Amino acid sequence: DHGGVVSAMVIKSHLTARATDIFLVTFPKSGTTWIKALLYSALHRRADKLVAHSPHQLVPFLESQVFVKDQIPDLSSLPEPQLLMTHIPSQSLPDSVAASGCKVVYLCRDPWIASSRSGTSGTSSASSYWNWHVERPSEVLFLTYEELAADTLGHLRCLAEFVGRPFTMEEQDAGVDRKIVEICAMESLSGLEVNRSGMTNFTEKDVPNNIFFRRGVVGDWRNHLTPEMARRIDEITEIKFKGSGLRLHPQFLQAKRELNKL
Repeated sequence: DHGGVVSAMVIKSHLTARATDIFLVTFPKSGTTWIKALLYSALHRRADKLVAHSPHQLVPFLESQVFVKDQIPDLSSLPEPQLLMTHIPSQSLPDSVAASGCKVVYLCRDPWIASSRSGTSGTSSASSYWNWHVERPSEVLFLTYEELAADTLGHLRCLAEFVGRPFTMEEQDAGVDRKIVEICAMESLSGLEVNRSGMTNFTEKDVPNNIFFRRGVVGDWRNHLTPEMARRIDEITEIKFKGSGLRLHPQFLQAKRELNKL
């Protein structure tokens, strides 16, 4: 939308990333609420904060919560590490994000799901972040919703290590990481009072927290796309990722096999 484009331009011009910053980037409707809760908990070990705060209050959205009201916020005064979230494509991020060597976590969904929910497959955004991850694996972590759903505990541990807060053996023995997975599950979060009746301010208006809890089912694209639409997205995906080295998650490949039978 127009407001988002303007915000992205302002962010590119005025945001100066620090080496300690962590940027969470997601494609819309790709598990943003869930990954915010997991990443915040992995970084701070404060999953208890989720009881009283929406994940969107703990990990603010650059375009609609930070760069708003025509103001340029002073982010340099915020404590480190700073955890921020955006939907901005890699080429539109401030140059300082790559130059600073800060951490970027990218999450996307399979292209059929992304298309059925947002109207576009997101393959350009995913391929650019994938290439960045290949070039700088210590700075850019590339995840898919399908991988996260298949092994949430394993990927939580990867997230924690990536942001410099690996779980110790003592923590793992005490079940700290497993507890975070349980607390951050969408079923758990959606049942909390703050997410049932609370509000979060986005672009100068309060939005009910409960709208962020939707049916996140792997393979749900079948309920939204015709076989022809799915085939077209499949063709675009093949072209975009050809030669990139991106290995598709088994859930992608299973969906592809089902598609070929239609």
